[in-house]
Amino acid sequence: MISVIQRVNHANVSINGNVYSSIGKGLLVLLGIHKTDSEPDCRAMAKKITDLRIFNDENDKMNLSVKDTEGEVLVISQFTLCTDNEKSGNRPSFFKAELPERANKMYELFIDEMKSVYTEEKIRKGVFGEMMEVNLCNDGPVTIILERI
Repeated sequence: MISVIQRVNHANVSINGNVYSSIGKGLLVLLGIHKTDSEPDCRAMAKKITDLRIFNDENDKMNLSVKDTEGEVLVISQFTLCTDNEKSGNRPSFFKAELPERANKMYELFIDEMKSVYTEEKIRKGVFGEMMEVNLCNDGPVTIILERI
């Protein structure tokens, strides 16, 4: 499992030109599911992301989590994060990415885990397998990449 976490002032995801989900200040999470990922990986990643201290405190130090700031979270599935970069060439291989049916189940499990470790109303998502347009306003910018923990 791999995730790219961006601290944002706001973000939204559109499908066919219509906004599907949007958030204010918080985190945009791009999530890739590998074939070897498991349910415990979903739980661990969800907890790690919601506890990640990347928001500034009163001393302007990154000391607060999205939970501490009562921010929102937008989670988007992105299989292209699961590239196999070990081979030479210019065309990426997605051999390590989970097949769509199981990947969707893992994505939904990850969303459920996020809701269980944080506030359900603060978690938004895209639509698995859809062509989506993601718009965001980076805050900082702060971008963190996490791989299976």
